[in-house]
Amino acid sequence: MGSRSKARARAQASAAGGKAAASPRSSSTPQSQQQGPAQRPPTITVAAIVQAVQAVGILLATLLAGIATIQGKSYQTTSGIAITVIGFGAALALGYVAFGLTRLRRWSRTPALLTQLFTGIIGIYLVQGQRYDWGVPALVLSVTGFLLLFSPPSIKALTQSSPVSPSRS
Repeated sequence: MGSRSKARARAQASAAGGKAAASPRSSSTPQSQQQGPAQRPPTITVAAIVQAVQAVGILLATLLAGIATIQGKSYQTTSGIAITVIGFGAALALGYVAFGLTRLRRWSRTPALLTQLFTGIIGIYLVQGQRYDWGVPALVLSVTGFLLLFSPPSIKALTQSSPVSPSRS
């Protein structure tokens, strides 16, 4: 057996031993409380919904750009195709970040905050260009997303350090 396998076996044995040594009182608690996984606060759930709505908005704009390209209304066909592909990729990425938020993945916080920042900037440009139908919802989503992600329960849930795993050296 290699040293990694031995370390893994020791970790599994100690985890199994810890469960067996639990007091009868603790065995009456639900398993989710015994293992102590982080509960998802409602602010994260709503922030994930905001992120998903933004992903759907990008997808809608991408579909409109694709339709304009097909109809020949794009400035150049190649740029219309490129913006459609980029938009589709961005919508997928935002959807993946929303999924990460629902799973309380620490990595999802920064992309979600950057999404809110960029959505706010684009919303300001749209409002300045008198495109209120797109700009106002973008600004509302951006401010809502920022407030939710900076709320104390969200910060606590997304910045908690994960349990230390055995070293892989």
